[in-house]
Amino acid sequence: MKFLRLGPRGSESPALLATDGSYRDLTGVVRDVDGGIFAADAMARLRSVDPMRLPLIDHKTRIGPCVGNVGKLIGVGLNYADHAAEGNMPLPKEPILFMKATSSIIGPDDDVVLPRGATQPDWEVELGIIIGREARYIDEADALNHVGGYCVVNDVSERAFQHERGGQWTKGKSADTFGPIGPWVVTADEIPDPQKLRLWLEVDGHRYQNGTTSQMIFGVRKLVSYISQFMSLRPGDIISTGTPAGVGAGQKPSPVWLRAGQVMRLSVEGLGEQSQRVRAFEP
Repeated sequence: MKFLRLGPRGSESPALLATDGSYRDLTGVVRDVDGGIFAADAMARLRSVDPMRLPLIDHKTRIGPCVGNVGKLIGVGLNYADHAAEGNMPLPKEPILFMKATSSIIGPDDDVVLPRGATQPDWEVELGIIIGREARYIDEADALNHVGGYCVVNDVSERAFQHERGGQWTKGKSADTFGPIGPWVVTADEIPDPQKLRLWLEVDGHRYQNGTTSQMIFGVRKLVSYISQFMSLRPGDIISTGTPAGVGAGQKPSPVWLRAGQVMRLSVEGLGEQSQRVRAFEP
């Protein structure tokens, strides 16, 4: 099943993407598309519904962030060998984790606004894991049982804030609008192998990133299990699993940074497509 949230910013309503591509209103079935939809009773209600009997929603309606009430947005750094290589960084022995502020979350087609003082804004297409069942100290063998679904994430980054301002990466990852997610949540049963998904990103029609999740250093099972050793993962939490080579910082002979007026397009196989226009900060 594919779920999305539609409507004005802050007032999104739950919806379902039907097999014919139409948007169907789930307001009378579930309160929101959040961690609660993965509960057994909610899933039973959703699976019992005939999508074609649900009210139709206009395709022109804004698509909001695909998950509401996100408790944690956890990033994984340098999780593709080719991305580590383009940055001249050693392969990590364990997953590199950072937190990305949930206030960065926006819809998949909302504008990305460059923060004040940004000089090195960059892009990163990533597979997002959406937790469906609480995970605490779980084994890898059990990890996928705690995954509710997947989504596309653009881990927009400001490299100068990230690498030149001291401290952790969080400050370069957390600006408002730096976390587009969606367009929809795809339930885990529709993605039998999350390590066999192509992902790509373009800026103004030029394809910079073109990889596959098979290239991950630490796969979905490992990441869910590993992170659960350090913090509880709760329904609706999102793990952004890292990006393949082709980020702006890795371009040769010199880096390429995002500029106001440019458009990013990106996709993960089976999970839909995003498109964001870049805007300058306006006080």
